[in-house]
Amino acid sequence: MEQLSFFDGGLQNPQLPPDLMEYKPRFFTKAECDTLIPALKTNIRWNQETIQMYGKILNTPRLTAWYGDNSKTYAFSGKKYDPYPWTDELHFIKQCVDAAAGITFNSVLLNLYRNGNDSVAWHADDEPELGVNPIIASVSFGEIRRFDVKHKTAKQQKYSVELENGSLLIMKGDLQHNWLHQVPKSTKAIGERINLTFRVIS
Repeated sequence: MEQLSFFDGGLQNPQLPPDLMEYKPRFFTKAECDTLIPALKTNIRWNQETIQMYGKILNTPRLTAWYGDNSKTYAFSGKKYDPYPWTDELHFIKQCVDAAAGITFNSVLLNLYRNGNDSVAWHADDEPELGVNPIIASVSFGEIRRFDVKHKTAKQQKYSVELENGSLLIMKGDLQHNWLHQVPKSTKAIGERINLTFRVIS
């Protein structure tokens, strides 16, 4: 089946229920992006994590970091992560995102996609610490990357959106329970993208 876009020119396609996602392109101005990107690259404590797959230890195809309030430990992919304290840049971004989402987030997972070979496989953010129907706010800086969504059982429901520099994507409703999402690899020559997914850890 042809893969459809559920956003067209920044407007939501009615084929995907708006109670699942809200997309805000240019949420941060170009000037803000130009300031925040080098600060995040320099001040964030990026880590190269590993995963076990097919009996081998492999590097995850991206760099990651976990920041948030004290004691907000997060567990995923069989590992536990204790947060680093908020930086000034993260605190500024969080205040903007809190206001847009109408919720006070207490943690953020950061991903640095260094080029088109970096990616994240199909998954759902459905860990118990996030609660039922969590609201997750995803901020993108840098290169545009494609973001795919597909329903877990209704396979024909499959959509994509290109996440722009400075954009905000709010995921909500039962998205994390009934849908999967990914950032696929790209064969194009693509520069760096920094993604921040703000969460509430109980």
